[in-house]
Amino acid sequence: MSTLMNIGQAAAAAGVSPKMVRHYEAIGLLAEPQRNPSGYRLYTERDVSVLRFIARSRHLGFSTAQIGELIGLWSDSHRSSREVKAVAERHLADLADKRREIEQMMAGLGELVAACHGDDDPHCAILDTLSQQALERHQPTHRPTLKKASAPPSEVSAAPSSHIDLMAWMRGVRVHRDGAGPGGSTG
Repeated sequence: MSTLMNIGQAAAAAGVSPKMVRHYEAIGLLAEPQRNPSGYRLYTERDVSVLRFIARSRHLGFSTAQIGELIGLWSDSHRSSREVKAVAERHLADLADKRREIEQMMAGLGELVAACHGDDDPHCAILDTLSQQALERHQPTHRPTLKKASAPPSEVSAAPSSHIDLMAWMRGVRVHRDGAGPGGSTG
C-alpha cells in the first residue's frame, strides 16, 4: 500500500506550492485526488511523481497544453519516442523564435538607450521614437494608474499577440531610425 499524503506534504515532496497543486488539478493536468471521509485531498507517490514531472516541464518552458500532451504520452505504454521528441522539437523551435524576438527587442532598445543623452535636458530620443515624434499638443495630460490584470502575470505576458505587436513596433522603430520616418533623425 502506498503512503497517502495531504496536500502540503505532497506539494513539499514535489517542490511546488499547495496552490499550484490545486491549480494543476483545476486545469486537468493532475487527476482528481482521493479524499478522506472529511473531504481532505489525499495524494499518492504517483501523484507526487506527476507533480514533479509538471514542475520540471514548466521549468523548461513547456505550455500547459504541451505538458498535458507529454503526460498523455508518458501514460501511454504504446507511445513511440518519436512522438515525444516531436513535442520537444516543436517547443525548442518556439523557444528559438522567442529568443530571436527578444534579441531583436534588445537590439532595438539598445539603440534607443544609446540615442538618449540621459542628461537634464527634457528632450529624449527614447520618448521621441516611442511617440513617433508626435506633436507636443498630442502628448498625454495624465500619468496612467495601472490596474491589476485579471489573469496571472505569467499568462498575460505569454499572450502571443503581445509579442507580435511588439515585434511589429520594433520593425517600425528600425524604419524610423534609418531616417525613413518623420523627422529623419534619432535625436
